[in-house]
Amino acid sequence: MQNNYLMGMSRMGVAAGLAAAVAVLPLVAQAAGLDMLGTLTKGGWTLRIRDDGSEQRVCVRTGREFIQLRHRQPGCSQVVVRDNPNEVVIQYTCRGNGYGRTSIRREGNGLVQIESQGIADGTPFSISGEARHSGKC
Repeated sequence: MQNNYLMGMSRMGVAAGLAAAVAVLPLVAQAAGLDMLGTLTKGGWTLRIRDDGSEQRVCVRTGREFIQLRHRQPGCSQVVVRDNPNEVVIQYTCRGNGYGRTSIRREGNGLVQIESQGIADGTPFSISGEARHSGKC
């Protein structure tokens, strides 16, 4: 009887440890470096949207400005899905305003390909575009 009690307690300890580890995973993923974005040339960029040919100006200070193109508000939670030397994929959630998933592929320090989709203000969005460094902000 005492052995069963101890085994049950041991299992509970393992389960609690696993639950704690799983709870920390998003924080670890969120803290990832995204070093590739830091290699992008600072300054003004022009994002050309493939679907309609429209252009959007983006002032790049850290490279992270490309992550939330349809959700400009601060405070959104982000989880890094992939962090490679030439590509990053980030999934984010903006409480009360939707979510998105953005892929940024670096072709050079002044040229990136961006794919982003999600929900903003209750409406689906999908962005496929190319951003080029275009000078100062």
